[in-house]
Amino acid sequence: MNFQQLKIIREAARSHFNLTEVANVLYTSQSGVSRHIKELEDELGVELFIRRGKRLLGMTEPGKALLTMAERILTEAANIRRLADNFANSDKGRLHVATTHTQARYALPGIIKEFRTHYPQVQLVLHQGSPSEIVSMILNGETDIGLASEQLSETDSIAAFPYYSWHHTILVPRGHPLAELPEVTLEALSAWPLITYQTGLTGRAKVDAAFAYAGIEPDIVLSAQDSDVIKTYVELGMGVGILADMAIDTVKDSNLVRLSAEHLFSANTVWFGLKKGKLQPNFAWRFLQLCNPSLSISDIQAQVFSTEDNSALHYEI
Repeated sequence: MNFQQLKIIREAARSHFNLTEVANVLYTSQSGVSRHIKELEDELGVELFIRRGKRLLGMTEPGKALLTMAERILTEAANIRRLADNFANSDKGRLHVATTHTQARYALPGIIKEFRTHYPQVQLVLHQGSPSEIVSMILNGETDIGLASEQLSETDSIAAFPYYSWHHTILVPRGHPLAELPEVTLEALSAWPLITYQTGLTGRAKVDAAFAYAGIEPDIVLSAQDSDVIKTYVELGMGVGILADMAIDTVKDSNLVRLSAEHLFSANTVWFGLKKGKLQPNFAWRFLQLCNPSLSISDIQAQVFSTEDNSALHYEI
């Protein structure tokens, strides 16, 4: 048994048993992948995969058990390498942070600026994506830290911590009839074409839930990933915007009117998440503490390295 065989077992599960994809990920040939699987099964004396002809369909019970062990072994091997790097280069390295456009544009600049004063020799790499893409990047090892309002706290293999809470706000051009109301209602809001975030992004679920609970079907004429795009089309008069309150700049957006929506849509929480069981550079723990000073580094590490529900963990080397 060797590390390459364990990597093949892990990648086979990740790629839904597509051996061509496994070979591409591990920079080897499909025949080499098949040979490694056969040699490992012969060594262990059990079949690890369910087959139809030469095609793999899934994992047998012994295969599933081995997958859990393989993920744990590969993660610990990676942790040993990171442990050495942490002591050798405690203030140098690269930190990957994945987040949505809204968080990257409006919530993180202050944190990143402060982090850079403490760690000027650390290169920060920002990845932008949807919450589901951020979860995948964390689990696949493409990023060290993820920040988003959705999904991070709902994924068992990710240790998630609160960053901050926010509300939606309503944005209209100056002179819009909604601005004349003492308080905007869902009924009044639904009388206008709406522009808001795409499904799965930046609290969109809270907007949909509020309208659904009221039995109202809103006329969402445009949905976007980018808060600035929403503001652009509101400014053009195409509709009423529903977006994150921190995305409003009182100077740059002075030609638009901001209306409270706290009474219409429930609050949202931005979470930062890390893959459970993965050792991080020392400066990564510090980045997280800057996001939420109420958390100690020991608190964060205790949850990341918690041994509870290890069967659900997915590891990366």
